[in-house]
Amino acid sequence: MIPAMKTGNIIEYIDRQRIVCAVVLEINNQRLRLLTEGNREVKLSAGRVLHSGQNGLDLDAGRDALLAMLHQKAARRKALKEEVRVRELWEVLNTEQQFIDLDTMTALSFPDAPTDDHASAVLRAFFDNRGYFKFQQDGFFPYTEAQVEKMRKEAQEAERRTRLIEEGGGWLKGAAERKSSGTPSDEVVDVLRSVYLCGKESPHYAVGRAILSRAKMADPEDLFPVLVGLGIFEEDENVDLIRLEVPTVFAPEVDAHAEKLAHQADPSGGNGPRKDLTDLPVMTIDGQATLDFDDALSIETDGKHIRLGVHIADVGDLIRRGDPVDRSAMDRASSIYMPDSRIPMLPPVLAEGLCSLKAGESRPAISLFVELTPPAEILDFTILASRIRVDSQLSYFDVNQMTEENEDIRLLHRLASGFRQRRLDAGALQISLPEIHVWIDRGGQVRVNQVNRESPGRMLVTELMIMANWLTARFLKENRQPAIFRSQAAPRERLFKGEEGTLFQNWMQRKLINRFVLVTDAAPHAGLGLDAYVTATSPIRKYYDLVTQRQVRALLGLETPYTAEEIEALIQELQEPMARVGRVQFRRHRYWMLKSLAERIGEKAEAIVLYKKRSSYQILLTDTLLECDLPASRGLALKPEDLVQVTFQRVNARKDVLNVYLG
Repeated sequence: MIPAMKTGNIIEYIDRQRIVCAVVLEINNQRLRLLTEGNREVKLSAGRVLHSGQNGLDLDAGRDALLAMLHQKAARRKALKEEVRVRELWEVLNTEQQFIDLDTMTALSFPDAPTDDHASAVLRAFFDNRGYFKFQQDGFFPYTEAQVEKMRKEAQEAERRTRLIEEGGGWLKGAAERKSSGTPSDEVVDVLRSVYLCGKESPHYAVGRAILSRAKMADPEDLFPVLVGLGIFEEDENVDLIRLEVPTVFAPEVDAHAEKLAHQADPSGGNGPRKDLTDLPVMTIDGQATLDFDDALSIETDGKHIRLGVHIADVGDLIRRGDPVDRSAMDRASSIYMPDSRIPMLPPVLAEGLCSLKAGESRPAISLFVELTPPAEILDFTILASRIRVDSQLSYFDVNQMTEENEDIRLLHRLASGFRQRRLDAGALQISLPEIHVWIDRGGQVRVNQVNRESPGRMLVTELMIMANWLTARFLKENRQPAIFRSQAAPRERLFKGEEGTLFQNWMQRKLINRFVLVTDAAPHAGLGLDAYVTATSPIRKYYDLVTQRQVRALLGLETPYTAEEIEALIQELQEPMARVGRVQFRRHRYWMLKSLAERIGEKAEAIVLYKKRSSYQILLTDTLLECDLPASRGLALKPEDLVQVTFQRVNARKDVLNVYLG
């Protein structure tokens, strides 16, 4: 309890987290006028007084003398404070869990005739070290051991955070201004890396933002070149792989199991009965860089009927449900294809080896044979387990060159064209857009070119694989086998008929289609003009296709099928990794596209106006098929499908920035 005060009393109060010593000059009700040790006169409510001594100073001594005596008092009390052993007192008193008043604590600290100075010293000691007692104006309550330990850890963490902010902020500011020498601590680097990658989801976000603020760096994206300079990232680091935790290497147990399979399995497929088709001429048609061949074609004719064969690598013959390779494949969901790298779903020793339909090597397959008339009318089909040997490994370029002279290629193309027309007649929506191929050459340069998806080679493979997937869906449906069927409702609006759409119409039509849905029972796919659809032709690259293949294998007596409930669970489980695959592929493709455009600042390009926004237009660059914003110009009104010329103004691939202006 603070005694009644009078002028001349030496009092203490807390101001800005420190104890201030002062003398009372005047008392007006509950308001005090004070002279502080810092030579300031202040007015203070009596309720704010922390400690008031019994003895006072002679106010007639003059201001300088009062200040000298205050300094002397403050110095003595600070010196006495060092003699107070707060932790030792807590060790003695904490088990009692009782309130200890100031007089008692002073007597315990200074047993020989304590004075006001000693009481003040106790207050100062407990104020500075509040990790053991709850500090109150007239006494103290000991914390429990658990509370003390918790506060100790919190204090250590606060100290660590302060140190990181000071060190990191200072270093980062220097790095941004190119004045820093040396490297920051590993802790600071970890904070900066985490904040850059995870943003607000980072456990270090608060510290990271404080470091950025101290360095006067507003955008966390500006950390990237700093982290490159520290050797944390490469200049073209694919940070999405890190952010989305995409596995880029296989776990040791997966590699070990894959190696075991590669050395012990029968490459020609020894599990279950198979029809030997190794004498049948079979070809693969893929891109020039393809190493994992999972589908092949054959064609036979007797003059009246045509027998088309679509042969799919029987991955299920080798990889069993639940084994290490299978679990890894399910986690990945799909191979990931990017301009600068490829992340396979299966270990390369299998994807490019034992599972791949390599020329000259016998392989197990699931073969679909389709009986057709010359006008491409389907008469019948059958699916069987087979053993095949590819004798021609062709590229799309090879097929394009052979279309006119090779009878088999010409026939395949005619069948594909006839099947497409039947789909169009059934209401299929044919969106024809060029494929933008981006790759990095051996010199590290970004190369971009448009690929015609309607070239003979690409068109015939696309259509015949759609046919194979459709017939596989029919096979599953007719046998009441649950599978991962794809269904799609009709588009919200149709902008053109058949294959007559312009580039603008095809691009905008794509925005009007409904997303496909995955279901366990067959349902129509309006976009393809088919009554049922699955994907089954890429089991090396897509887990959906491997699941479908297993359901087909079950109908052929080769394994036990998934139940409808298991299929539904797989659909749910694969949603997230498939979304991750799509995001990584899209963003990496866009990154390298923008990287190539960064070399074209000041150059002009053609664009199509897509639609008007509030103060700009959305346009499509015709050579790269990238959308971007075009600021509206005064006095110029544009409408959808207008062709305009724009100039590249600013491009930043890392920040996903693409700015152009008209002209």
